Amino acid sequence: MLDENLIATLEQSLRQTRNAQNRLMGRLREAEAEVELLRQEITALENSASQTEQAIDSLLVTMRSGSRGRSLGRTVQISDDHGSVSSKRISSGSIENAVVYSPRPSNLSYISQHRSVPTISPNMEPLSNRFSDRTITQACTMLLRESGRPLHVNELYNMLISGGMKFKGNNPTISIAVSLTRNRRFRKVDPGTFDLIMREASNTGT
Repeated sequence: MLDENLIATLEQSLRQTRNAQNRLMGRLREAEAEVELLRQEITALENSASQTEQAIDSLLVTMRSGSRGRSLGRTVQISDDHGSVSSKRISSGSIENAVVYSPRPSNLSYISQHRSVPTISPNMEPLSNRFSDRTITQACTMLLRESGRPLHVNELYNMLISGGMKFKGNNPTISIAVSLTRNRRFRKVDPGTFDLIMREASNTGT
C-alpha cells in the first residue's frame, strides 16, 4: 500500500511538472514570435535611417563643393517607413521641403501601401457571436477569404473581437501570429501580415 501511494504521489507530481513545462514552452513560443516581429521592425527602421544618412551626405557634399548654382532645382528624396517621400529642394541657399506620398519598394510592401501599421481598436465590443465557437485559425481563414487580401494581426484581432472571440492571454496579437505561423494554411507576406496559401495558388493558376 505504501508503494502504491508513493507511485500515485510521484505520478501526480510528474503531471504537474509536465503541465508547467508545457505552459512555459507556450510562453516561450509567444516570446520568440514577438522577438521576430521586433527584429523586422528594427530592420525597417535601420533601412529608413540609412536612406536619411545618404541624403544628408549628399546635401553636405553639394554645399561643400560650392555648386549651389548648379544644384538649383536638385531634389533629394527621403522615404520613411510609411511610404511618404520627403523631397528636399536646394535653391538659392535655402531648402524648401515638400512631402509627396508614393509607395516605397521594400520587403514591407503591405505596410508601405497602407502607410502605417493598423492600430488596435480600444474597448471594442462584440457585434456578433460569429467566432465565439471558432479557433483562431478557423476564424482567420474565414476573414482572409472574405477580405481578398493579406491582413495584419492587428486587423485580424479587431475583426475577431468584433465577431465575439475571447482571448485569455495578455498578448492576443502574438497568439494570433503564433497560431498562423505554425499552421501550413497561412503564409507571412510582411511583418505581422498574413495571407492564405491557397489564395496564392489559385491566383497563379488564373
